[in-house]
Amino acid sequence: MFRPYTIGKPASAETHLYDRLRRFVVLLAVLSFLAACAAPSGPASPAPEQVTTIVNKGSDTMVNLALAWAEAYGAAHPGVRLSVTGGGSGTGLAALINGTVDIANASRTIKAEERTSAEANGIDPTEFIVARDAIAVIVNPNNPVSQLTLPQLAAIYSGRITNWREVGGEDRPIVLLSRETNSGTHVYFLEHVLRLGDTKNKTLFSPDTLLMPSSEGISAEVRQNPNAIGYDGLGYVTDDMKTISVAAQEGGLYVLPTIATVNDKTYPVARDLYMYTHGEPSGAIKDYLDWVLGPEAQKIVADLGFVPAK
Repeated sequence: MFRPYTIGKPASAETHLYDRLRRFVVLLAVLSFLAACAAPSGPASPAPEQVTTIVNKGSDTMVNLALAWAEAYGAAHPGVRLSVTGGGSGTGLAALINGTVDIANASRTIKAEERTSAEANGIDPTEFIVARDAIAVIVNPNNPVSQLTLPQLAAIYSGRITNWREVGGEDRPIVLLSRETNSGTHVYFLEHVLRLGDTKNKTLFSPDTLLMPSSEGISAEVRQNPNAIGYDGLGYVTDDMKTISVAAQEGGLYVLPTIATVNDKTYPVARDLYMYTHGEPSGAIKDYLDWVLGPEAQKIVADLGFVPAK
């Protein structure tokens, strides 16, 4: 009997079943991919909030006040970050002149030569009085001296008086403490105490004066040295140091530095505290300065021992 000849091995039922399953799996994968492409996307993640940074640098007298302002303002305005550093009034104004800060803090007015340099660099320093301060003369609590005149202070810091017995104290040498020359407090004390406000007076600090890098440094030395005399912003005076009453001249009224005596102008060594910007501020910088001059920030001024600007 004739049988047909078949080339190759006939496919089994199992082979056909495997082929169908493979095609089914491939089809499912294609359909899943197409469905994913066609599916609407979910809600977009919100863009991160942009943060505006205001760079603020300068006066060491003001640095604690500026930090307190920055903390309070930042808590209420999370979109604004204030970067606050000290270094001295001269350092802050130099940074403003170089265009590397938005606000310079200063415990003195800008000098004529600084303004000239700023204008040559395209910077227009604009001044804001943001608080007031008294410069307190401080000694160790064990020092019996409690009052001095401005001429006596000038004689002490210029080196003409060198012993406490010359001003009613004990027979002890006077150790002079001052801020560094870059400090606005140093400049103010030089001009208004050593030189007694006379622009023609060229008196300088005694070469024996120890120049301290910070207000805290002066305070620390006064606490531990019974022979020391220093000066600090009123906001740095604490109960563990003695504050000297100061009279403008011999026979005058001796006055302690307080908010009240600064406001009524009876304390003779008081000054304004400043912020400087490049031109009239706008945007976030203007908003911040408006807040600084407002009631919330000015309350912080008083809380820290300074005198509100308004």
